[in-house]
Amino acid sequence: MGIGAMEWVLIVVVVILLFGAKRIPELARSLGKASYEFKKAKEDLSRESEELVKAAEKNAAAHDEADDAEKKDKAE
Repeated sequence: MGIGAMEWVLIVVVVILLFGAKRIPELARSLGKASYEFKKAKEDLSRESEELVKAAEKNAAAHDEADDAEKKDKAE
């Protein structure tokens, strides 16, 4: 159940009436830039979250090793 051809034509006509034919290319460029910025921010957040997870795993592994060494010292 998608948007049919008549719906697209109606949307285009409304956009032309609201913004005028001269502003449509400007709006399209703005939408393209906004889309690019959104994707860039999304990738940056994904990369940062992966780095945080790796750092937390490394910290947890170091903490576990320290606990194991401490238990080993107490056992002796």
